Amino acid sequence: MSDLEELDPTAPEAVAEGKAAVPVTEDNGPASRDAAAERKASPTRRGAGDPVKALMHRHRELCERAVDPLEIAAGLEAHGITDRTAARFRHRDVFSLAEEMYARVSRDGDTPLPTPPAAARVRADWVLLTLLPGALCAAAVAALQLTRGQPRLFAGVAGALAVTLALRAALRRGPLSRTGPDRPGPRPGAASGRTTPWTLWLVGYALLGDGLLRSALAGGPDALPTGTPGDPWPLTTTPVLALALACAPAAWTAHLLTVRARRRLASSRGLEDFAAAARPLLLGTFALFLGALTGLLTLCSAVRGESAAYAQALALGALLFLARLLTTHGFTYAPAVVLGATATAEAVALASVFASRLPGLGFLATPVQTLVTTWGAGSVPALACTAAALALLVHTVRKLTRASAHAPTEPAV
Repeated sequence: MSDLEELDPTAPEAVAEGKAAVPVTEDNGPASRDAAAERKASPTRRGAGDPVKALMHRHRELCERAVDPLEIAAGLEAHGITDRTAARFRHRDVFSLAEEMYARVSRDGDTPLPTPPAAARVRADWVLLTLLPGALCAAAVAALQLTRGQPRLFAGVAGALAVTLALRAALRRGPLSRTGPDRPGPRPGAASGRTTPWTLWLVGYALLGDGLLRSALAGGPDALPTGTPGDPWPLTTTPVLALALACAPAAWTAHLLTVRARRRLASSRGLEDFAAAARPLLLGTFALFLGALTGLLTLCSAVRGESAAYAQALALGALLFLARLLTTHGFTYAPAVVLGATATAEAVALASVFASRLPGLGFLATPVQTLVTTWGAGSVPALACTAAALALLVHTVRKLTRASAHAPTEPAV
């Protein structure tokens, strides 16, 4: 039997034990509210037949540290308690149930009500860490330009390793971190997922994939890429450089979303009220990041003298940003699935070209050949990342407009 069924005041077991004497009713008017108030004030409500008190005991830490009813409602929502479940506790919705729990915590508990938490502040350490990947990537690109032969290979490997370590450090501090004192924990019951391998593949494809695909369709490649301008398997450094530099605006926009969402959480008077206010805030934050990435692509293209590849770079940037937003708020399964599916689609496109060289399998390369002939080699990652980003955007709007995504939840017991 689930936890909610155990607390159901209308369950047969509860009736047999004398724990429920009043049937569940909807709050449809003043008379119903008066009756609910009488039941709330009744001494029998605090005995063994008090289901709300049992619920408060189960979520004791949440009730003790909550600074308003909406924080309790967000925690209950995160634990799967819906308006239909709230009706079992003689309330019309989760927020009404949370209001009673908040009103009773000072009488039923010995812990005084805490003061509201201070808003998250900008810290110098995470600001510098988010600037580090872009700076190191720019240095690596410059080293590739200035070196030749074996030193170029060493510069490329060292640069890739340095950028990876800097990015890892940036994702462990500040608004892009998954854990921390001002970050929500993993959602209860949420499945974990690993996004690092898929992210590395997607960024690696942005650097090497287009050149490899063009070379494969032409019958190559005959050698590894050297990074020279005339290489038949050229590197595409502009999108990767812009994405590394975009780590800073990603952190700033994520910080902005956190601060504004918590302000909305404090001023909202219900879960639906918060969702209505959070939706334009989330979409505005997403648009702000895309605008910053577009500017960085334009700047890098002008400095490097290469194509900005707006379609594929913006699609990849949007996908990675949405995946990180979900991860920082405790939703890790969907980003791992979507990023994995996107990386698989790109790998299948490449594999189909090489498999078509086998006797009788020439037709396998036809779809990719058609795409590349019509829209260029960048159309393959652009289509894959755009479809994935749209799917993840819908999921993000559904998840991150819930109050439970922005309010801490009590530790699992």
